Amino acid sequence: MKKFTLCLKISLLSAFCMFLCAFSEPESIEQYVSYLHKTFTDHYDSSQENGQIKRYELNVTNNGFCRYKRYFNNGKTEYFAFKLAKFKDMDYYGTTNSGKLYIHTKGDDVIVQTYKDRGGDVDSMATQIIIPVKNMEAEDLNQIRDNLEKICAQPQLVKVP
Repeated sequence: MKKFTLCLKISLLSAFCMFLCAFSEPESIEQYVSYLHKTFTDHYDSSQENGQIKRYELNVTNNGFCRYKRYFNNGKTEYFAFKLAKFKDMDYYGTTNSGKLYIHTKGDDVIVQTYKDRGGDVDSMATQIIIPVKNMEAEDLNQIRDNLEKICAQPQLVKVP
């Protein structure tokens, strides 16, 4: 009889846990994207640009793109963009006070465009994007990596013509 009640308790507990899990809301890609956007903008370090940058735009969009645009004092503009699902790996070089975050993609997946450059406008592709950051702790870097990996693990929507 004790064995029967133990099995019954285990079965009821398992059923209750499954019931609770059925109503839990899974994390969405919007949550991962909003975390990345907030982290990148909060930790961006414009002081590493040596006064050459007039302003910058760093956005992580809900449709899964990271866009980074730098406007230089001499009028030149650099634009970098990549799809977050193409994330491969990342490296951080620096200290907790200041450093550079290198985000690598699976291939030549980073769009690089320059405007109003002395050498002419250039459109090319790259395998990484470099973001200057400050006050970056190891746990922040781990959270960034986790969010990027979770975005990559999401099933991508394919449009059928």
